[in-house]
Amino acid sequence: ADCAVLIVASGVGEFEAGISKNGQTREHALLAYTLGVKQMIIGINKMDTTEPPYSEARFKEIVTEVSAYIKKVGYDPKTVAFVPISGWHGDNMLEPSDKMSWYKGWETTRKSGSGSGKTLLEALDNIEPPSRPSDKPLRLPLQDVYKIGGIGTVPVGRVETGVLKPGMIVCFAPTALTTEVKSVEMHHESLPEALPGDNVGFNVKNVSVKELRRGYVASDSKNKPATGCEDFTAQVIILNHPGNVSAGYTPVLDCHTAHIACRFADLQQKVDRRTGKVTEEAPKTLKSGDAAIIKLIPSKP
Repeated sequence: ADCAVLIVASGVGEFEAGISKNGQTREHALLAYTLGVKQMIIGINKMDTTEPPYSEARFKEIVTEVSAYIKKVGYDPKTVAFVPISGWHGDNMLEPSDKMSWYKGWETTRKSGSGSGKTLLEALDNIEPPSRPSDKPLRLPLQDVYKIGGIGTVPVGRVETGVLKPGMIVCFAPTALTTEVKSVEMHHESLPEALPGDNVGFNVKNVSVKELRRGYVASDSKNKPATGCEDFTAQVIILNHPGNVSAGYTPVLDCHTAHIACRFADLQQKVDRRTGKVTEEAPKTLKSGDAAIIKLIPSKP
């Protein structure tokens, strides 16, 4: 994702539950950062249910607490817009609300410049569009595969890198099945090409629905096609685990749209999760909160 919108409930007791040790607010902020989502907007919702309704003091209290927590996670609060909203009544969603006259608006400061506004919509418009890697080899993880009457087999997914065009010979990893792309569609309209970030469906020649599945990756057979791998190295953060984790532990991994069991073969280094600096070589075990460089072996390539 290009940006995370974290919705925090401001109601009495609700905010406290979310920000508590195993609360959703904490978990979602940490997940977003861990998954590489570097831009965040925070919507402080249900402002109509505070005591008194639309309370400035409650808004400020929540901003202070959430800022401190997201800073710990790795975000810079100066880059985050905090917007007091009521989704139910529409306050500060699309138009500035007259029920929070005390609210002067949000401001963000980034290397690329500063932004300001009053509504959630303006905060979304303030996102920096990420660079789209269209010059890299094609990678398109499949989300689903459909059989459409009169058309045939249509795999669906989002272009992560490269360009997908009709006439291209694509290869599906890990089975190395190769076929020609007949057409590419987005929102029921034909496209001459699909670029990174586009969610598309594409019709392929002479392939049955049974031969493709979610988690396969389409690539250009003539430009560094994707292949299965025996093992890979990843930075892993242990978010919430009751005991210690050591080599041999086999969790289920979700990578793009694939879902597969992978064994921790070798704990190579323990690292600082924010800076990536090595803090310990060849650790024996890991516990909740630790980040490490680990060699993983998938149960299937």
